[in-house]
Amino acid sequence: MEGVAWFLHKYVMHGFGWYLHEDHHRYTKGRFEKNDVFGLFFSIISFILIFTGFLGGFDIRFPIGVGVACYGIGYFLVHDVFFHKRIKIKYKPKSNYMKRVLNAHTIHHQKSKPHKGICFGFLFASKKYAVSY
Repeated sequence: MEGVAWFLHKYVMHGFGWYLHEDHHRYTKGRFEKNDVFGLFFSIISFILIFTGFLGGFDIRFPIGVGVACYGIGYFLVHDVFFHKRIKIKYKPKSNYMKRVLNAHTIHHQKSKPHKGICFGFLFASKKYAVSY
């Protein structure tokens, strides 16, 4: 899923989908962003895959749909809650891995524009983004 997420983030969200993703890269006062349409879209895709996979005798659509759903839950918890604090909690990463991922995401928001940018991954961040604090 990480490879698919990287591809979609770089070529869809920072490409023809920038209209929906742009507000995610700047402060917005509202509770929701246009960018949330992506989450809604993938939730619907996941539901359709799970449902049709179930009706098809748990064929390949079912585990793909469950995988998309699990990735979406992880994305919400790590990205929306930990990174962007859309639900207010106190979280300071302790592991070097989480520090590196958080730093890469911060740099992505600082440096990325439509049709170009850096650090498009979500769960993988190069060791060059390692920090200590």
